Amino acid sequence: MVQIGYTMMTEQAGPRELVDHLVRAEQAGYDFSVTSDHYFPWLRSQGHSPYAWSVLGAAAQATSRIPLMTYVTCPTVRYHPAIVAQKAATVQLLSEGRFRLGLGAGENLNEHVVGGGWPSVDVRHEMLEEAVEIIRALFEGGHVNHRGTHFDVESARLWDLPDEPPPIGIAVSGEQSCALAGRLADLVIATEPKAGLLTAFDRHGGEGKPRVGQLPVCYDPDRDTAVKRAHAQFRWFGSGWKVNSELPHPDAFEAATQFVTPDDVADSIPCGDDPEDFVEAVRPYAEAGFGEIALVQIGGESQPAYLDWAEKTLLPALRDAFD
Repeated sequence: MVQIGYTMMTEQAGPRELVDHLVRAEQAGYDFSVTSDHYFPWLRSQGHSPYAWSVLGAAAQATSRIPLMTYVTCPTVRYHPAIVAQKAATVQLLSEGRFRLGLGAGENLNEHVVGGGWPSVDVRHEMLEEAVEIIRALFEGGHVNHRGTHFDVESARLWDLPDEPPPIGIAVSGEQSCALAGRLADLVIATEPKAGLLTAFDRHGGEGKPRVGQLPVCYDPDRDTAVKRAHAQFRWFGSGWKVNSELPHPDAFEAATQFVTPDDVADSIPCGDDPEDFVEAVRPYAEAGFGEIALVQIGGESQPAYLDWAEKTLLPALRDAFD
């Protein structure tokens, strides 16, 4: 059985709207939720980027059932891992055990703001591994002292700890990150339906652990309107993580995607209101072995109509196809 998730896309809606949308998603019957954790939107046309952790705190109080998850937080540059551990423990308490901490090596787009430069991918993975070590140590309770290659921790302790710490997920895009996730993660996260990523994750110790994917979609009763919106706000998505992790600013994404056409976007993102198009877009993830798939409805203002349609039409169609 495949679980279907809802994405709070912080790049395309303000904080109050994000919480309102999640409340409606819980009512509509989504199985879980995830949220991005950005400082910048990908493109100026998206127009938002509130602080994800404040949104999560509000969402934890406004909902009662739906699980929450960062998709994903970078615990190495903009945030120190000791602070990430404190935030995650607090959200786990506020949500009464509904939170999972999704982590990744990050994007220059968000991390450059603190002025520390952007390390090479090998260094970023070293930093992520050390950060996970620190976070897990703090989740265990007691005082933590750490003198590492990339981080220092001086007698840190989490004073409010949940009975069960949040499971840690790690985002993967290639062999190196799959090896890291297989060793260190409780679950794996990916944005591409590549079975090879999951095979590599299993090979490095991830066998039997949950796997979570993500897919952009663009509902609108008028397909041309949906395609236009998807192109305006999400044409960056197909560039691949090796590109997306390196560009430093929305203007760079504008330049990098200037030759992407609406037809290019419509070929990779289901647009319109035919539920079968959305089912077929989810199918590669299910066939690759993802047990959880979070959908991203493109366009903040389109969420209420999308959620009504999802409750009545999309979610039943997906459950008929994949249960």
